Amino acid sequence: MASIVVTGSQGKLGRAVVERLLAEGHAVHGLDSQPATPGFGYTRIDLTDAGQVLDAMFGVQDRYDTVDALVHLAAIPAPGQASDVAVFHNNMLATFNVFQAARRAGVTNVVYASSETVLGLPFETPPPYIPVDEEYDARPESNYSLVKHLEEQMAIQLCRWDPELKIVALRFSNVIYAEEYSVFPAFDADPKARRWNLWGYIDARDGAQAVVRALAYEPRGFDRFIIANADTVMSRSSADLAAAEFPDVPVVKELGEHETMLSIDKARRLLGYEPEFTWRDAV
Repeated sequence: MASIVVTGSQGKLGRAVVERLLAEGHAVHGLDSQPATPGFGYTRIDLTDAGQVLDAMFGVQDRYDTVDALVHLAAIPAPGQASDVAVFHNNMLATFNVFQAARRAGVTNVVYASSETVLGLPFETPPPYIPVDEEYDARPESNYSLVKHLEEQMAIQLCRWDPELKIVALRFSNVIYAEEYSVFPAFDADPKARRWNLWGYIDARDGAQAVVRALAYEPRGFDRFIIANADTVMSRSSADLAAAEFPDVPVVKELGEHETMLSIDKARRLLGYEPEFTWRDAV
């Protein structure tokens, strides 16, 4: 059992991560600015306040007094939900404060939410190849995505400074709960409606699985992984979609019938990640 702090514990992915960590027997301590989910205690915090964050990383009275690992999920979760300046200032400052506090507190196991957006979403400029993977340079196309890219660059340097530190960036796809799957069949009517992220998604429960596996990942230093489900949101074959919507983009492997075009090969190989859920079993 580990003592794990989860920022953004009340968020869409955060709730699933907390549930999974608790089910595995860990002591989970939520940090969030939002109202609490019934049945789970947490601590209200402003992550843009460095003093609050540093204090919380050393413990919170009547909650916890040790921290073994950090899962950082808190953020304004998408572009357009606040002004461009607010998104940049909030997300960048919060992540710096969280990483800095973890280092000062001696927490060396850090997993955090990066984003599929660094791959070039919404792909108005086509990707260099399909399936996309972690091998090409980031292509942020929004202030939100720019922050995610800068967070990864910051993590690389922090790990260079401290050889004992591990920071894993999980480039999550569009987080979906099972009750949202009922709308998926309607996507077939217009392939362009979900072209923006290559028709990808991540079931929140599989996202939580990825977090657990990243926490258990042993190598020190920085690494990044795309985290998506094994299939697309479409009934049409992946090969047909790629040919129709990105006719000039090389397809560098034979695609399975509905295989994701957000490559999870690296996560499978190094983390042992394997999606357990699909919308096709729910509708």
